[in-house]
Amino acid sequence: MNIKQVYKYKLGSTNIVFVLTEENRLRLVQFSPFPCTDIDRLDPHLVEASNLVEIQITGMNQPDHKGNKLGYTLLGSVLELEELKKEDQTLIISQKYEYQEIRIRVTTMIEYVSDTDVFRWKNIVQNLGEQIGLEYISSINITNLNQGNVFQKYIDNILYLPHNSWTGELQWQQDNLKHYGLDFQLDGEKQQDSTKVISITNNSSWSCSQYSPLAVLYNPLLEVSTFWQIENNGEWHWELTDCGLGKYLAFRGFGPTEPNHHWWKLLPKGEQFETVTIAYGTINGGFNEAITALTKYRRAIRRENQDNKKCPVIFNDYMNCLMGDPTTEKEIPLIDKAAEIGCEYYVIDCGWYSDGYWWDTVGEWLPSKKRFPEGIEFLTKYIRNKGMTPGLWLEIEVMGINSKFANALPDEWFICRHGKRVKDHSRYHLDFRNPEVREYATSIIDRLIKDYDIGYIKMDYNTPTIGSDMNADSFSDSLLQHNRAYIKWLDGIFQTYPDLIIENCGSGGMRHDYMMLARHSIQSVTDQTNYLKNGAIAAICSSAVSPEQAAIWSYPLKNGDVEEVIFNMVNSMLLRIHQSGHLAELSTDQFNLVKEGIEVYKEIRKKIPISIPQWYTGIPKIDDEWFSFSLKCENEIYLSIWKTNSQKDQFSVKIPYEIKKVQQIYPKAHSPEALFDHTKNAIRFNYKQNKTARLYKILI
Repeated sequence: MNIKQVYKYKLGSTNIVFVLTEENRLRLVQFSPFPCTDIDRLDPHLVEASNLVEIQITGMNQPDHKGNKLGYTLLGSVLELEELKKEDQTLIISQKYEYQEIRIRVTTMIEYVSDTDVFRWKNIVQNLGEQIGLEYISSINITNLNQGNVFQKYIDNILYLPHNSWTGELQWQQDNLKHYGLDFQLDGEKQQDSTKVISITNNSSWSCSQYSPLAVLYNPLLEVSTFWQIENNGEWHWELTDCGLGKYLAFRGFGPTEPNHHWWKLLPKGEQFETVTIAYGTINGGFNEAITALTKYRRAIRRENQDNKKCPVIFNDYMNCLMGDPTTEKEIPLIDKAAEIGCEYYVIDCGWYSDGYWWDTVGEWLPSKKRFPEGIEFLTKYIRNKGMTPGLWLEIEVMGINSKFANALPDEWFICRHGKRVKDHSRYHLDFRNPEVREYATSIIDRLIKDYDIGYIKMDYNTPTIGSDMNADSFSDSLLQHNRAYIKWLDGIFQTYPDLIIENCGSGGMRHDYMMLARHSIQSVTDQTNYLKNGAIAAICSSAVSPEQAAIWSYPLKNGDVEEVIFNMVNSMLLRIHQSGHLAELSTDQFNLVKEGIEVYKEIRKKIPISIPQWYTGIPKIDDEWFSFSLKCENEIYLSIWKTNSQKDQFSVKIPYEIKKVQQIYPKAHSPEALFDHTKNAIRFNYKQNKTARLYKILI
């Protein structure tokens, strides 16, 4: 394959190399921090494998389709370059295909986000000819991952995968690619790639139902990491596989596709389709360095807001407290105590709109007169008078199947399949493609703010969907349209009410993607009710959510002891405190420890939005006996240490900086049951009891 022209760019620490073949076909042969590829020694098999885009149109041949892989598409390989230009920090590549009735243009946008080592990728396909059926198009397609001038079998790369479950979010697992099932140059004759693909797919509007939409790939020989984050509040797919006759590693990222989601879109002449955005980067270092880059990037793309700068303390009446059974009588003592300990938001959670069972009657969002005979506005005013901002729970995307209001509405308001409304867990799912639905949702927000003077909404999402067959080319495409319509609606709400806080919740953390979190200032990370497991989730959640957005429950139990209170507080103090628990029923010692924890939090919280999460003792898992989490600032480190159940009393943390001083900052009172000492680069902790946690400040 002859090369006609070479294009080289350097953005941040990343070297980007394209080559243009004699056939006018553009190939991306390098995207990494390594020195630029020697073009004279470039492997023609790598060039051939390095399509910039993978795209499949109905009726076109797949000349070399390898099982479940979505690469080597005919159309992706024969696109011809129209233009390649750099505008500010963005590379814009236009490619075209014209043959018989098929005439398309594909525009690739690669935007460098300053000072992050992260790039935002997406593709736009325009139909210039007769209508076509689009089966899939990649957002990103990159080959030669984590390979520099040093030859190494890519199967030794370590893949970090974040597994999710309701109440078990962000449980990272890691192993090398061989153990995931990928072998190096499997073909004995070395004439073709394997059919093996390591792939992760999300199949519903819970974008994080089984996995978070991100991963890290680490090369231990070269000490370099590649990472990606798919930004879609619904379905997505990515794959790792071999290419270039089995010699190289390829990564492809997508939104929904036909093979994986039964997505299909009819694209008439003159129309275009835009893929989901995928963040991607390659940096020197390992897991910590990859999350550092992603944390900086997440802050850079996020909607500007005061909530993430000030990190106010939230009280919510649900977890291990009222559990969906609020009344005026129950709320008043909680409001008094929440104000006394220094909370700044007070949220009345689910049940406020229902006289009884609150799950299957949602939809009209009118306060229960039985629960609040004086009116819920009495409570919200009471909260304001106590110096806190009132909030309410809401689940705007669903209506209950036993809601008279919902059953009086037309089917066009709802997700329907096969001529019937979909009923899932006693809920209907609204279809935000319908402008009447969006208007109604807006009217609910307007009423809650104007009539009840709220400034905070806990927006839950407990009933996901796979989409509708009403007015749609496919279930999956209707879901993509619905999700995009919801985001557009949400943007409108924030434009109207820029100071409104809307917490993103999906049965805890089932939708913590950065399509949502680029807008929401706060994410409910988990609904885990066991405070020991909650600590392990808290300790790793900043791998997916920036710490100033990550809300973690602290719910001291009325029958617990002081160490249980401390453990609960430490769970949340380097993130966003989501306070709950029966505060009015705690002992004096328990209550004072909660109050002290919030006072300490207010002393350090200004550091959280400018800190970097780090894991010096490895990635915490939900059943670990000891674990730690830290936030690194310029001259100091805040370090949380947890011991759950262990026969070992000692735990050491190595710090990659010179330690000048270590101070226990919560609780302020020291105990012989929890001691520590330090050397120049390490701290040793000695906890005599199980279920013990402490918070430290380290000067470096």
